[in-house]
Amino acid sequence: MEKHNRGVDLKNGESVDRALKRLKTKLDSEGILEEMRRRRAHESTITRAIRKARTAPKRNKVRWRFQSEGQVATAAAAAAARNAE
Repeated sequence: MEKHNRGVDLKNGESVDRALKRLKTKLDSEGILEEMRRRRAHESTITRAIRKARTAPKRNKVRWRFQSEGQVATAAAAAAARNAE
């Protein structure tokens, strides 16, 4: 099982404030802080839909970045079929 390292190590001569800044940046880039804030209170269905629509472009950008050649060819064929209709 893979162990996830969610912390930061103090570098030689680094201040604690700087290490905290690095930790916050790391947690923010992984989306942990946003999820923590979201889970703190009830979220209505409308708010949830708005949040998901706001984050969808980021998720799709990451998803499309790591495509194989076969996936690209399949997507192009599907797009061509949709345009032909």
